[in-house]
Amino acid sequence: MEAVKQRKFALHWQILIGMLAGGILGVLLNMNGREHSITLQGGDAGSFSKVEMQDVNGMILITSHAGTEKQNDYVIGNSPAYSLITHKNLSSFQKDEPELHRLFQEHGRSWARWVSDWTKRFGDLFLRMLKMVAIPLIVCSLTTGVLGLGKADRIGKMFGRTMAYYLCTSFLAILTGLLLVNIIQPGNRSDLAITVATDSVVKSAEPISVMLFSQVEKMIPTNPLQALAEGDFLSIISFTLMFSLSALLVGGKTLATVRDGAQAGFQVMMKMTMAVIALAPVGVLFLMLNATALNGTEVFQPLAWYMLTVLLALLFHACVTLPLIVKFLARRNPVEFARAMSPALLTAFSSASSNGTLPLTMASVEKRAGVKNETSSFVLPLGATINMDGTALYEAVAVLFIAQHTLAEPLSLGLQITVALTALLVSIGAAGIPHAGLVMMVIVLQAVGLPLEMQGLILAVDRVLDMFRTSVNVWSDSCGCAVIDRFSDGNTGTSAT
Repeated sequence: MEAVKQRKFALHWQILIGMLAGGILGVLLNMNGREHSITLQGGDAGSFSKVEMQDVNGMILITSHAGTEKQNDYVIGNSPAYSLITHKNLSSFQKDEPELHRLFQEHGRSWARWVSDWTKRFGDLFLRMLKMVAIPLIVCSLTTGVLGLGKADRIGKMFGRTMAYYLCTSFLAILTGLLLVNIIQPGNRSDLAITVATDSVVKSAEPISVMLFSQVEKMIPTNPLQALAEGDFLSIISFTLMFSLSALLVGGKTLATVRDGAQAGFQVMMKMTMAVIALAPVGVLFLMLNATALNGTEVFQPLAWYMLTVLLALLFHACVTLPLIVKFLARRNPVEFARAMSPALLTAFSSASSNGTLPLTMASVEKRAGVKNETSSFVLPLGATINMDGTALYEAVAVLFIAQHTLAEPLSLGLQITVALTALLVSIGAAGIPHAGLVMMVIVLQAVGLPLEMQGLILAVDRVLDMFRTSVNVWSDSCGCAVIDRFSDGNTGTSAT
């Protein structure tokens, strides 16, 4: 009798369990271990005669004494309940008072803060691994997608129309997300105030034209290797596109060599990325513990509004924007076309992988929706790699949510345009694999200087949103097939049945 294989516990359940476990443990720690007071005297107080320390509700109060006289009072934190805050965080306090910082780290931390500090270290390791795979993954993925077009003479009108469609729909998705996140303000619907003193984010004195032109300059790297080393993603994407198109023009053995190398590299990076993503449950647990141990249940309050904002934006793009495109450009009945694509859309929702759904997407487009094979075989594989409407929308909303939740001042219009452009370019190279948005989010956050550790809040609900945004990605690819097919063969586009 053959041994029955045990079904592997699905990754999304592991992540949800990690999130719940981290959140519950963090809340319990916050309720029972967030207060600690101690008075150090004699040798324990270092060069001071006495040091009084309190770690209460995420705020730190330290009083130093010299002899019998009180020397200095320090208030570290960002709670609006305290008006005489001397330092916003421990990092700035460490620079000014290294000895008192050392004494606090050794004796003054509450149990909740101690756990929060250590879980932050482990959570940061997970974030570092995401950063590690981001650049090589995107280079291999984008190169493979462009070279998949075949010879340069196949690009022609179909490539131009396909790229125009992808760029337009992705940009419309981003604009929808930015509009709703500015209207709903999900990050501001909480009393939690985590202020990060990041001048490069808060201050934006440059005119929008200067900022936009600087982005154009970044797309033309003077040293591609330096761009790779420094993680300048706009430069990396633009150079990869130019390199891939040049390889198509060269053709012959050179093209075959580059294509084989890119495909091999993509397979290796996919394997490495999935290995990193397999650690997501543990990473989420640590990040949620860090987020809730000091802040308690309040850290969850903005998430409902954040999820609502993302889902409303995705719903509008999927049920209004794309159907209008199908109706007026593809000249098809949007409801009938959606019904024809339902097997692929449901599979995309459950698997959260546009690449994994690709065979079923092609079958549905050709056999159920009546799109020609020559169109679907060109548009869909390219779309699975570079057309990520849902991912682009999600990244734009997530970055603005983090900015609202983290910064004392809102992002300027110029920086929001930077977010939009970065999200658009990053979505072009986002691999069609589960949780690819996690890897790409690092790049968008870095583009405007936001703290990467705040991604922990996004990770907690990523799987749920990933299912919805992947369905939108596949739906956009399918609509693109209908549009390109109509303009390629001149058909009026009959409704699918």
